[in-house]
Amino acid sequence: METTALRAAALTHLEALIAFDTTSRDSNLTLIAYVEAFLGRHGVSARRVTNAEGTKANLYATIGPAVPGGVVLSGHTDVVPVDGQAWSSDPFALTRRGERLYGRGTCDMKGFLALALAAVPGFARGTTARPLHLAFSYDEEVGCLGAPTMIRELVTALPAPRAVIVGEPTDMEVVSGHKGISTWRVTVTGHEAHSSLTHLGVSANMVAVGLMAQLRDLARALADHGDPTSLYHPPHATLTIGLVQGGTAVNILARECSFVFDLRTPPGQDPDAIIAPFLVACAAEDAALKRHFADAGVEVVRRSATPSFAPEPGGAAEQLARRLTGDNGPARAAAYAAEAGQFQGAGFSTIICGPGSIEQAHQADEYMEITQFERGAAFMTRLYEALA
Repeated sequence: METTALRAAALTHLEALIAFDTTSRDSNLTLIAYVEAFLGRHGVSARRVTNAEGTKANLYATIGPAVPGGVVLSGHTDVVPVDGQAWSSDPFALTRRGERLYGRGTCDMKGFLALALAAVPGFARGTTARPLHLAFSYDEEVGCLGAPTMIRELVTALPAPRAVIVGEPTDMEVVSGHKGISTWRVTVTGHEAHSSLTHLGVSANMVAVGLMAQLRDLARALADHGDPTSLYHPPHATLTIGLVQGGTAVNILARECSFVFDLRTPPGQDPDAIIAPFLVACAAEDAALKRHFADAGVEVVRRSATPSFAPEPGGAAEQLARRLTGDNGPARAAAYAAEAGQFQGAGFSTIICGPGSIEQAHQADEYMEITQFERGAAFMTRLYEALA
């Protein structure tokens, strides 16, 4: 497998992948069909694992002999929205300017998917002793919601792989841990009345403000109890309220107010235990509201729960990734959440390593440096040699 040819093929795939608008709110099936067709041309069959509605799909495939000791290349197909962002070029058309490749998903993380696809023909020739497995997911960007159903199948469907490499953008450096993320939506229902007659109703906004103040205090307490030796930055659990919606007019006691918050925890910290006192407070507020107005109350719904990813010193995945990248640097961990914790929880030795910088992800004019794409191509070539 020759690196220059692989890089050229990957660039063709990247152009095609960027053209599919796979924003998480929309379907990813056109991209999945593209991957299936490409694999089919190389004699590789793939398996879809769809969502309940059949509008989105994970996809996994094995290229090479069905024996243990292979490597899983994992990546998500969805991207974040471009709404309201000032792009200098079409976000869904790959554009090269200087030594950068621009487009939504170039680094997060269709660049990695393109490189993985470009490696397929070499493995499909049947010249390796151990297989390459692809595992492409949906809805990673909205809580890592798609991968778990696929991972459950991989546990039984694949001959035990040596390692899972999750290709999130790490500048091709090895990242061996990430925080977990849990998200909740709180909906407060009040009772409408004229704002001058507060005794005749209850403002959902006023109740929600009190609950949000409790979360603010919890966030401050978490910040005060960080581990200064932690690999994570910041070195403590974080809690933020990212979305608030409430009220209809300034002179009406608000009928409804909702807010969504996320809690990000390093390995070893239980998000359920951290948030439990807040849930007790919400239940108490719910009961108090219902004593005055039967239609009022507080509802808390958990939206997502992505587990943290703990470093595995000396693990098979980290050893392999460091050998393929030549990375001899210190242990690293990420503050963001990814699917690595889900793979690890299923018993797979896992690592995060991929081209591009997380600092460019989710922004207008998202890009990947050409040099990163080249390093990714070299990584795939070395992976082929390692499995040969």
